[in-house]
Amino acid sequence: MYGAENIVNRTLRDLADVKQTFDNCTDHTGPSVFLAYQPMWDACIALKQRGIRLRFITEITKDNISDCKEVMKVYELRHLDGVKGNFGIADGKDYGGAAKSKEAEVPNQLIRSNVRAFVEQQQYFFETLWLKSTPAELRIKEIEEGITTIRTRVLENQDEIIYELKRLNNTANKLSICSALGGMQMSYNFLFDSYERAIAKHRKGEGEGMRWIMNIDKEGVPLVKIFLQAGIRLRHIKNMPPLNFGVSDKEVAITVEKMEGGKMSQSFLVSNEPLYTIHFNSVFDELWKNGIYAEDRISDIELGAEANVEVIPRSSRAKDLYLNLVKKAEKEIIVMFPTTNAFIRQNNIGVIQFSGEAARGRNVKIRILMPSHKSTEGIVQYLKENYAEYVDIRYIENMSDTKATILVIDRKVSLVMELRDDSKTTFDEAIGLSTYSNSRPGVLSYVSIFENLWKLTELYEQLKHQDIMQKEFINIAAHELKTPIQPILGLTEILRSQIKDVKQQELLEVTIRNAKRLQQLTNDILDVTKIEGRSLELNKEDFNLKDIVINAVNDITLGGDFHKNENLKLSYNPQVILIKADKGRISQVISNLLSNAVKFTREGTILVGIKKDENNNSAVVRVKDCGQGIDSSILPRLFTKFATKSHKGTGLGLFISKGIIEAHGGKIWGENNPDGKGATFGFSLPITDPRNI
Repeated sequence: MYGAENIVNRTLRDLADVKQTFDNCTDHTGPSVFLAYQPMWDACIALKQRGIRLRFITEITKDNISDCKEVMKVYELRHLDGVKGNFGIADGKDYGGAAKSKEAEVPNQLIRSNVRAFVEQQQYFFETLWLKSTPAELRIKEIEEGITTIRTRVLENQDEIIYELKRLNNTANKLSICSALGGMQMSYNFLFDSYERAIAKHRKGEGEGMRWIMNIDKEGVPLVKIFLQAGIRLRHIKNMPPLNFGVSDKEVAITVEKMEGGKMSQSFLVSNEPLYTIHFNSVFDELWKNGIYAEDRISDIELGAEANVEVIPRSSRAKDLYLNLVKKAEKEIIVMFPTTNAFIRQNNIGVIQFSGEAARGRNVKIRILMPSHKSTEGIVQYLKENYAEYVDIRYIENMSDTKATILVIDRKVSLVMELRDDSKTTFDEAIGLSTYSNSRPGVLSYVSIFENLWKLTELYEQLKHQDIMQKEFINIAAHELKTPIQPILGLTEILRSQIKDVKQQELLEVTIRNAKRLQQLTNDILDVTKIEGRSLELNKEDFNLKDIVINAVNDITLGGDFHKNENLKLSYNPQVILIKADKGRISQVISNLLSNAVKFTREGTILVGIKKDENNNSAVVRVKDCGQGIDSSILPRLFTKFATKSHKGTGLGLFISKGIIEAHGGKIWGENNPDGKGATFGFSLPITDPRNI
């Protein structure tokens, strides 16, 4: 079709025939085009009023933000960086696409098609872009308040992974990558053009360019040379971290897959969380500092040069070498003990004593990583009191999977002693093979591992301290809130009973209702604190589960949300089941599930059922509604804290319910109904009363 007038007239006729959906994707000029022609905009408003789902993808910028806000009144609007082209799809059947348009001007040429295969392909393309795009509210907040939205996502679609990794590369001021050879091959196959752009920016004086760390072997030399020639700085380390990651000044992308043969990873975690980017930049910088230049590594490979690496089979020989290395240390000793027994055994052969002599006699700095245990507290305290200036000890978890003591002297030599049997009391009986090395890459790799764990222990202690302080504050605040709420409720209810004026009674009713909400929130916070602290107390007694369900149903039918909705019904047919449990807590769970069902159901019937599961000897309670169902984004984290998209409530109810049911030894679940209407929540409790067995 040609001509703006023809295009507008035809579009207006097509809009009048839309029955279900109307999807649009435009560049940043698109919103102004829709708003510039009032008849077209009025037609979109009419679609909205008819219940048609309207979706709009565009690039939201400072220049078009006001137009986008108008579009949001009618459309579900999302933002996508750098989106190009202009097209729309009606009911998934009719496609219209135009060339790039000017602001506030309808394009002069439009391509239309109802060819099924083509339109379906374009609809799939739109859905892909919709998943990649950002809600308009977040983008507008970023622009107006200068706030970057913090997001952590797991990408599992290959096209989306490539798109996001290229976007990360193209927007980075600096780019650091740590990968195995497979990761480099994958990057060369799918992402190399974005690296070339990053390098070109650096050559113009923009950004810090690219750095890469990997274990360079003979097989990888040809590809490494290509990357070096492109202008990427590379270093070699022997012991790679157990994951591949790329980190910029803003974001990090991580995968645990090896991507052997250059295959694209099946999943990537991408995040702009500052803690992640700071951590992985720190990890990379430490690895980089201890790596050797790729050019030197390639030269060694091509010349066939090898470092001295010795495998020591006899533990007695390893013990002599161990003690001699400690005695000869000149600047630094770092040692990592995997178990408490390993520390005790090596203290018994004199390692700690010789380390102390090296510290005091030659100013050698000593750092030790070891598990914390009461059996070693005396030795640790002695070292801290007598060698505080030289010795630093930090605690790590008992590493059942790491069966080796790692010793590094002056960052020049390493001795790795494998545990054969940690239960043995003597060094000779406990130690198996040992490996001595003066290979710079190998030694520095152990140093890097040690340094990373050293930093992680510090970060862990900080996080643990902050977590304790946060929980203490929440607990104190909740208790302090709880104290004044009860007299407020009691006195207000007394006052309401004594006042005859209807208007004043309504005002007091508002006060009472909100005080009860505050009371419920306070109780929820206290429950969450107890569940997380594993201090939830249960007052178990024998009772009929049927009575609890009936009471909960009666309470909910008298509530405001149910009472005000004439289109909502509640049906139940519970049977007698005697259980032993905390009556109040089980009532709390049932009431919560019923409240949620009422909250998310506009019309229809909510079904409540109880039955015995003879196979598992348990009582099962189910609440089935016909409401809006569980949002797909919420479903994976349904029973976690704050998992809600509702403007009502805190998202704590299901978390608390899960804690209560699991404390009873039961299970709780939630799922969308097979017919697509509503959801069903249920829980099971073990039947312990002999009358029910």
